[in-house]
Amino acid sequence: MNQVILRKGGCVHINSILRSGENLIGLNPQPVISDWICRFGSWFCDLRSIMADFDEYMADEYAMDMDILEDDDMNPDFDEIDIGIEDVDQLTKAEDTSAAQAREGKDIQGIPWERLSVTRNKYRKTRLDQYKNYENIPDSGEAAAKNCTDTEKGNSFYTFRRNSRSVRSTILHFQLRNLVWATSKHDVYLLSNYSISHWSSLTGSRNEILNVKGHVAPSERHPESLLEGFTETQVSTLAVKERLLVAGGFQGELICKHLDRPGVSFCSRTTYIENAITNAIDIYRNSSGALRFMASNNDCGLRDFDMETYKLVQLFRYPWPVNHSSLSPDGKLVAVVGDDPNGLLVDSSNGQTVGTLKGHVDYSFASAWHPDGVTFATGNQDKTCRIWDARNLSESVAVLKANLGSVRSIRFTSDGRYIAMAEPADFVHIYDTTTGYKKEQEIDFFGEISGISFSPDTESLFIGVWDRTYGSLLEYGRTRDYSYLDSLL
Repeated sequence: MNQVILRKGGCVHINSILRSGENLIGLNPQPVISDWICRFGSWFCDLRSIMADFDEYMADEYAMDMDILEDDDMNPDFDEIDIGIEDVDQLTKAEDTSAAQAREGKDIQGIPWERLSVTRNKYRKTRLDQYKNYENIPDSGEAAAKNCTDTEKGNSFYTFRRNSRSVRSTILHFQLRNLVWATSKHDVYLLSNYSISHWSSLTGSRNEILNVKGHVAPSERHPESLLEGFTETQVSTLAVKERLLVAGGFQGELICKHLDRPGVSFCSRTTYIENAITNAIDIYRNSSGALRFMASNNDCGLRDFDMETYKLVQLFRYPWPVNHSSLSPDGKLVAVVGDDPNGLLVDSSNGQTVGTLKGHVDYSFASAWHPDGVTFATGNQDKTCRIWDARNLSESVAVLKANLGSVRSIRFTSDGRYIAMAEPADFVHIYDTTTGYKKEQEIDFFGEISGISFSPDTESLFIGVWDRTYGSLLEYGRTRDYSYLDSLL
């Protein structure tokens, strides 16, 4: 029988775990399905559970959701769900929600709470009570919670604009949530199963940019490009910037496409070892203006690719799998985090460590730089986001606390005014950096989060929600004095 090896941070495909039915070697000798359902009973929660016995339903739904992650139809038959036929009608008829409808009292996700047998507040309480955060280090969330910054909630830095249910982003790895990228206040790129698509919130239309289910090969010839390409790439991470789209895969695949050119420009496989997943991509321009990107990989490598010459120009190795990295605005420093509680600040020219980030108590999967080039943030499975000053790493500037689980994605606005952090599900937090991160807006909804992205002009915030019934793209607009005009957008 097949067996699944889990390396440190657990960078292993969920489908492989559930389909193997075997043990996790090196982590826990208990049967994999029962162990993971116990730990992640509320992961990939389908909102139809509100009409069923919570515990039994969640165990069944978890197994079903994992099995259908690769299916084209994200909505299985309602015959499998123990809910009434009238409630089925209500759940399946939900449409987009506008800002005007939300102001009139409609649920932003279109959930008809008034017709269901549980209130929103009661269901929220159940989620908070029963959600199981994944930890590589036991009780890390409790340990980290002791030193968190007190914040003032109830602020409204970004205002709800629209929930679009016709576009849905999906997730293939439970720890990697960087699958939504905004390139303008109306343009978003996201992963939906095997399709990478462009969504225009202005026209309400979606166009497929790249489909990786079949054979994908480069249409341009470059010496270091893998000309045979790939087939059925399982996309683990995504980045879109400077008219360049880079998709990373579970087998170390890298697929690069310029949005203003036909076809794929470059394909590469970072490594052929078993533990090869590409965890994160960071696109940037170097000091001479050349377009490059960094790839963080589970083989403990951080790679720098030049997209002018289509060559690997640097490879740095670290003692643990690199889950995320981000380059400082001046291009001199890189924040590197991975399967170790301590992160690193390294010299971008040689990969050498210039400082160690001590404070987190579990593994980290997110990082981001403030545009001032001094401040940066890291997100961890200990349910915190830590703010750092590169000039003094002796302690964190602030420690921001999540509600449900790990901090999986972090973004600063381009003007540095706000930082957003996303949990695995249900919550996105926005903080005003000018108040010392003490003023907070909490965006509350239901569903797994595939990614978050501010638009480059800071005017929009997009949130990808994965749920078989209520999967959608949430759009928020920066709160301005003229916000009443959102009804015209």
